[in-house]
Amino acid sequence: MRVHICAVGRLRSGPERDLLDDYLTRFDRTGRPLGLGPATVTEVEDRKGGGMAAEAGLLDRAIPKGAVTIALDERGKLLTSPDFADLLGRWRDEGRGDAAFVIGGADGIDASLRQKADFKLSFGKMVWPHMLVRVMLSEQLYRAASILAGTPYHRE
Repeated sequence: MRVHICAVGRLRSGPERDLLDDYLTRFDRTGRPLGLGPATVTEVEDRKGGGMAAEAGLLDRAIPKGAVTIALDERGKLLTSPDFADLLGRWRDEGRGDAAFVIGGADGIDASLRQKADFKLSFGKMVWPHMLVRVMLSEQLYRAASILAGTPYHRE
């Protein structure tokens, strides 16, 4: 199952980019033998100032057809890392070819796109910087692959 991170904004070089790249490389290495990966990042920018609705249109076009769509949203469901791993494994086992994780801009994800998502995932009640959420998601993807592979990275 290919994994797509579809996000608003461009992540420039720096510590966040380094962490994102590192965790996605780890995810690809651990996940491929399990049928997970590769992971790609698609960044969109609304250069015309159309706000959340315009961002939603750009994000919607970045999501592969038929992908299970996961909106990262503070109102979403809280999962433990093992539960997240089980969810990824279930989608893979159901034959889903693509999973698209959608990260909105500074104001979040437009309600129209959020409602279309198959699943809404929260990293807690706090609001996180949308650039940092990419790093947090990539780490959790790597952790999920590690859990499914039975490696010692995740300790309960």
